[in-house]
Amino acid sequence: MVSVGVIANPASGRDIRRLVTGASVFDNAEKGSMVFRLLTGLGAVGVEKVWMMPAGEGLSGSLTRRLRGDTARRGMHLPALEFLDMRMHGDARDSTHAAGELIDRGVGAIVVLGGDGTNRVVSRACGDIPLCALSTGTNNAFPHLREATVAGIATGLVATGRVVGAPMIRRHKRFDVRVGDHADTALVDVVASADRFVGARALWRVEDLGDAFVTFANPAAVGMTAVAGHVHPVGRDDDHGLYLRLGPPSAAETVVTVAIAPGMVTSVGVSGVRRIAFGETVPMASADGCLALDGEREIERRDTDDVTVTLVPGPLTIEVDAVMSHVAANRMLRGTTVNHEGGK
Repeated sequence: MVSVGVIANPASGRDIRRLVTGASVFDNAEKGSMVFRLLTGLGAVGVEKVWMMPAGEGLSGSLTRRLRGDTARRGMHLPALEFLDMRMHGDARDSTHAAGELIDRGVGAIVVLGGDGTNRVVSRACGDIPLCALSTGTNNAFPHLREATVAGIATGLVATGRVVGAPMIRRHKRFDVRVGDHADTALVDVVASADRFVGARALWRVEDLGDAFVTFANPAAVGMTAVAGHVHPVGRDDDHGLYLRLGPPSAAETVVTVAIAPGMVTSVGVSGVRRIAFGETVPMASADGCLALDGEREIERRDTDDVTVTLVPGPLTIEVDAVMSHVAANRMLRGTTVNHEGGK
């Protein structure tokens, strides 16, 4: 039985950036609708089963109403949906645990509804199961904002083995981070902040920033990867990342004006930049403060802590545009009709 996993973070898109910058909000009703649309795409290409992390009340209620109403009215064939039997903590442990449970059930792909932070914790446990990352967070560089129906079709074609290999499936980069005996990861960026406390988690005060590391640098994005992108663009497929030394604009070699968060444009000083090769370990200067991983303050540190950052291969991701281009070029969905009694 071909199966796909779904992890929809009910807390994504609800951090402090909604209050201080005007970032968009994905409510849980819309996330439930997205999961329903995802199911329609998966079912259309032959996925038989979907395992899903237990959802919050608003998300599950929206999804249940859709399943009861639209399925009966339209005669749709959807995959069988079953929620994982797992204890929920209401924090990042849920997504990591769910990813491990999905691996145990042999899913062919995992769809993640969340932001950079959600995808980061899922990627720590997903192994080489490809991720389809759908953006529902506040400040996203890793996942994409796209229609869930089409994402379901692309993911289903990968899970059923009808689409394989690059560029449809990409090996992303990540950083392995060590602070003393503590180990963690980041998919997009690692940033040192002078703020000594994790607190509200979101990283948005540029005056506190110090050393920064990015796996890719895109001037069209939002956040630290945009800062790097205006200095030295780096693609997701390039075989290196970047290290930047940040500082006050008044004392910096280069000053860039970027969207540091949705609805917040500011100037950031960059006093140095260099490439980081795969496998290279870079020590971070000693300082009190904390480290932000993928835009969220995660680790408090002291000036006595040894901190290192290493660029390594990361998770596999499903590139929806590349999948659908491959499908069209090879006429994979031409001359077929959808059978509402059983997929195609």
